[in-house]
Amino acid sequence: MDNDAYLLTCRATGAQLLVDAAAEADRLLALVRDGSPDGRLDVVVTTHAHHDHLGALAEVVRETGALAAAGADDAAAVTAATGVEVGRFLRHGDTVRVGEVELAVVGLRGHTPGSVALAYTEPATALAPSAVPGRAHLFTGDSLFPGGVGNTQRDPERFAQLYGDVVARVFDVYRDDTVVLPGHGRPTTLGAERPHLEEWRERGW
Repeated sequence: MDNDAYLLTCRATGAQLLVDAAAEADRLLALVRDGSPDGRLDVVVTTHAHHDHLGALAEVVRETGALAAAGADDAAAVTAATGVEVGRFLRHGDTVRVGEVELAVVGLRGHTPGSVALAYTEPATALAPSAVPGRAHLFTGDSLFPGGVGNTQRDPERFAQLYGDVVARVFDVYRDDTVVLPGHGRPTTLGAERPHLEEWRERGW
């Protein structure tokens, strides 16, 4: 399915977090080894419970001992599909720490009931007279892409839920220089997508 997976490495401690063990476990494990000489992987966050985002989860967890984390409302489906026990249930407003790095959990319901995104914000830049927060990077799974929100099978209630969450929890919170890193395809920025929000709402997908 040409999925994107993302590895975050804490440079201070060597701790690592993988976003979506989608497929090709050997390739992902090689990425983990490239990030940390001892092959350390602390946690795998599954953004949602669709099969193309968790095909390598069981093997990656088995080989690394990493903690599996997923949205609370998708966790049972992740376990049913993979046999992996989800050890951390994520909810909107939670934080996930990997070494000295902290990521915010953003619940984006609609593509699946428990879809989550992760937000990493770069350290503040010391500029007089006050520190300016760094740029954010959003790992959005299948909830936000260049050109629109994720697939809700043209269900108006699911679309309204996802669109509402994306507007209130993403566009109303993060700056236009925020980088969106989706579960498929190329990255974008909130600034590039913001002018199209009304168009998305009117078309209903």
